[in-house]
Amino acid sequence: MRVVLLLSLLTLASSKYYQHVNVMDMMRNYDVMMADSGDDDDSNNLNDHYDICPVGCHCSPRVVQCSDQGLINIPAKIPADSLMIDLQNNDITEIKEDDFKGLDKLYGLFLINNRISKIHPRAFKNMNRLRLLYLSYNMLTEIPANLPPNIIELRFHENRINKIQRDAFKGLRKLHVLELGANPLANGGIELGAFNGLSTLYVGMSESRLTAVPKDLPTSITELNLEYNKIFKVEVEDFIRYKNLQRLSLSFNQIRSVENGSLAKIPNIREIHLDNNNLKKVPVGLSSLRYLQVIFLHANKITSVGVNDFCPIRFGEKKNLYSGISLFANPVKYWDVHPATFRCVGGRRGVQLGNFRK
Repeated sequence: MRVVLLLSLLTLASSKYYQHVNVMDMMRNYDVMMADSGDDDDSNNLNDHYDICPVGCHCSPRVVQCSDQGLINIPAKIPADSLMIDLQNNDITEIKEDDFKGLDKLYGLFLINNRISKIHPRAFKNMNRLRLLYLSYNMLTEIPANLPPNIIELRFHENRINKIQRDAFKGLRKLHVLELGANPLANGGIELGAFNGLSTLYVGMSESRLTAVPKDLPTSITELNLEYNKIFKVEVEDFIRYKNLQRLSLSFNQIRSVENGSLAKIPNIREIHLDNNNLKKVPVGLSSLRYLQVIFLHANKITSVGVNDFCPIRFGEKKNLYSGISLFANPVKYWDVHPATFRCVGGRRGVQLGNFRK
């Protein structure tokens, strides 16, 4: 069941544009939350109703919804047994030290789309059960200090963070999903050791002004999103640390070449997105990736496709069948592509060639 929750978080974390989070939908996964937290106390009191509720908010069992209320501060008198607090789409500018005092049972805190530029270093004190912290679409310029230790998902999409300091996520050993997209980071803004101690599975750094693949991300990552950056080349050393990668997205960059041997460093990869770049040929090494099933190469400048670009040369060599290869919107003449080129694709619909239009 933990996998189900993680998949839903990944879907949400990979969204390019702001989407309102439906907190009640998340509450339907409450049994997953309790299993993850390891807390059994008060699990039979979910049907208890609040006697108090912040002005202008709507309260249901353990959920406080205060979105779209024009709030400029965190409301007072939030019930102490709250699990979820929804403060999306308000005008909150600051989180003070005692704003969440006494809310030590909180599981999810949603502060998306406010004007938050300052968070007190002790604002999250004693919030050891907090798992979901959504701070996207605010005005933060740095990663808040002293984040709750048991967080499993952090979202900072579209803030003003231009630097990630060493040990910025210190102590977050349970973090699975980290979304940092649409911040003016650039490669120089990531200090060596910024991700020390993390065992994160997903890292999102799209729209971050990166000119190269970051070299110091957590070695545990299985999914990396680097879409909409300014990366112009993939080099051999780019993925040496990321041997567990299963999904890689480099769409909408300026990549002109993928150095020979680069893809061999990620032998467990299942899905690669290299569409909307400036590649002139199919990257070398795809045929050696045993588990690769999806490769997107559309909207590049590829002029020819070799018969062994995708499939192993030796007959009988084990290789998972492709479910998707996209080559449309390239100046390649599809009638010149040998039929045997796609001999390891599972079905005719698995290949998209199409026509090239200037």
